[in-house]
This record gives sequence, C-alpha cells and structure tokens, in this order.
Amino acid sequence: MAGRVTFRGNPLTLVGRSIKLGSGAPGFRVTSQELKEVSLSDLGDKIKVVSTFPSLDTPVCDLQVKEFNKRATSFSPDVLVVGISKDLPFAQRRFCDSFGIKNELVLSDYKTSSFGINYGLLIRELNLLARSVLILDKNNVLRYFQIAGELTSALDFEAAVTALQEVVKNPAIRAGDESLGHCKPCEGQVPAMPKDQIDKLIAKYNGWELLEEKKLVKEFKFKDFIEAKYFLDLISLVAEEEGHHPTLTIMYNKLRVTLTTHAAGGLTENDFIMAKIIDGLAA
Repeated sequence: MAGRVTFRGNPLTLVGRSIKLGSGAPGFRVTSQELKEVSLSDLGDKIKVVSTFPSLDTPVCDLQVKEFNKRATSFSPDVLVVGISKDLPFAQRRFCDSFGIKNELVLSDYKTSSFGINYGLLIRELNLLARSVLILDKNNVLRYFQIAGELTSALDFEAAVTALQEVVKNPAIRAGDESLGHCKPCEGQVPAMPKDQIDKLIAKYNGWELLEEKKLVKEFKFKDFIEAKYFLDLISLVAEEEGHHPTLTIMYNKLRVTLTTHAAGGLTENDFIMAKIIDGLAA
C-alpha cells in the first residue's frame, strides 16, 4: 500500500508494508488512553472500522472522529469503530472527554508507529499517519481501504458506510493466497526446509540469494546512510512483532539482510515470510 499523498499540493511519501484487499490484516501494537498496549487480537472478532488521521488538532481530523462516533450509533452491534493517530494518549483522552466520544475507541500510534508501518500509512516526512479508513472483517481480512489523496481533504464517509454494509452481510471470508502469513514461534525441534523446496521458493523471490544452503541474503541500496538506517528501523519493528529476527548489516548506503532459522540450523517458512514482508517494505 506504499505510495504518496499530498499536503496542500506538496507530495509526501507513505512508508510501510504493502497490503492488498482480501489479505489477512497484519498485527499491530498501539497504546490506549490508559497507557496500556492494545493489539489487533485485543479488539476481538467484531468487524472493525479503523479510521486513521494525522492529528486531532486540525479541523478535518476533528470532524472525522466526531463523524464516525456519530455514525457508529447506527452500525450493527457486531461493528467496532476504532480511531488511530499519533496524538499522545493524554491529548486523545482530553478530546474524547471534551466532545463525548463514547462510540469510538481512540488509540495512539505514538510509540513505534506500529500501525502506520504495518499498514503502509506512515508519512515519512511528517512522522504522522495518513488519513484513511479501512474495514477488517471478523476474520481480520482486509475488505475495504480508502486513503485521502490530499491530507487536508475529508474522507468519503458515504462510500465507507456503503462498503461496511456489504461486509456486515458477509462478515467473515477466508484470506486470499496473497496473504503474507505470520511467523510461527520456534519451539522444540524445528526441521529445516529441504533443498528442493528451497529452490522452488527462492525462484519467486527477486534479488534474494541462497548462501551456504541455509541462509537467504539480499542487499538493498539507498541514497545515503540516513536512508539505509531508516529502512533498517522499519525492518526491526516488523521483525520484533513477528518474532523472527534477521541479521542486519549496514554499510553506509547499503543494508545487507540475512535470514535463517537458528533453531532449525537452516531455512524455514518463517524466513520466506520475512523476506516477503521486507520486500513489501521496500516497495
């Protein structure tokens, strides 16, 4: 989902994972107004309307939160409305208390930009979230995604509500083949992937090389050290949340990524999942 938006006509860059409609939603970690961590699994198995915005201190964002809070009263009981921004939890609580926001769960992505990175909505130049609304069904499959191309423009609320009505009619579908999957914890004895299976998979991964028959390696090149370090930080956040950590070697404007599963003494499905996620971050 990486791309561009504008702010008063000036282009801005969206960074993060590339996700598609029909795919399983990535996990994320945000912070409640009580300073507690909230993850996707904490939101339960309801249909989720997730509204993101740059800052409560702007008229369009103010309107967006109030509008979804008002419309939530007419939604099905199976629908949970969530608002996410990088405003501090204290500011979010003050806003919600001041304007009676009781039908929308407002959360903060201020700590690590986890939501922004996992959904390709982090604005690089501003370190804020883009304006968007997405709908996850009861299986956490991404069913709808709308991004405001101009940051100062409001969302198309009617289009989002129409899409929600369709999801309510069919509230749980299976994720498509394009889903990235999630890394699985390595517990006990973990078998390494056989060579013939590795050869079939690696042919689909552009730029990744097999090293010593047990490592995946790829080198990414950037304009300078700052660009390379920024990409390293994106990978680090996702790797920590997936629980599968590559070796990252930075050499001025180059970042070398090495993937292997130490518990298996070779490659496993986790390494290929991470390779696909990393390629999505670079897209």
